[in-house]
Amino acid sequence: MDIMRIYKEANALLEGHFLLSSGKHSPFYLQSAKVLESPKLAYELAQSLAKVIQESKIQVQCVCSPALGGILAGYELARCLGVRFIFTERVNAEMTLRRGFEIYKEEKILICEDIITTGGSAMECARVVESLGANIVGYAALANRGICKRFNAFRAGDYLECKLDSSLPLFALEDFVFDTYEAANCPLCKQGSVAIKPGSRGN
Repeated sequence: MDIMRIYKEANALLEGHFLLSSGKHSPFYLQSAKVLESPKLAYELAQSLAKVIQESKIQVQCVCSPALGGILAGYELARCLGVRFIFTERVNAEMTLRRGFEIYKEEKILICEDIITTGGSAMECARVVESLGANIVGYAALANRGICKRFNAFRAGDYLECKLDSSLPLFALEDFVFDTYEAANCPLCKQGSVAIKPGSRGN
């Protein structure tokens, strides 16, 4: 699948001046909700991602996503893998497992996001389910911002800002590597532009 083309055609690859969750600024932003609003396309993307995971031979018994952004991607991936799906959510800014969801002792769980940037939310989710007795077997996302190393991808990079457990694989369909700037050194800000924050924590 041509993931870059799919994002562009869905108007999910935005150009402008954006404030990322990391606090950095970028002229590009991925809005996976625009891709996932098509159930047919969401299923096709999840099928492709599930195939990569199955070919790796890791065993997955459950997919867990951090709300809100990861829910659609995680649900579709779980469906394609034939396993159950649960999600964590923030309560008073703390990631929590609610709604009667249970974790089984030593259950093999894959953490799934729509997009992995630094992996901070995925790690919050992982820590919650690990504290309840689960074993994390890997991470997954439709798109990877290139800060973390993708399974079987050989792009050079230092990956120093990645927060994921480097001993576990990250499965994603594509690396989207964009320029990012510290707010104090952002050339877009210096031109008088104001950064906006799309997505589930913005608008």
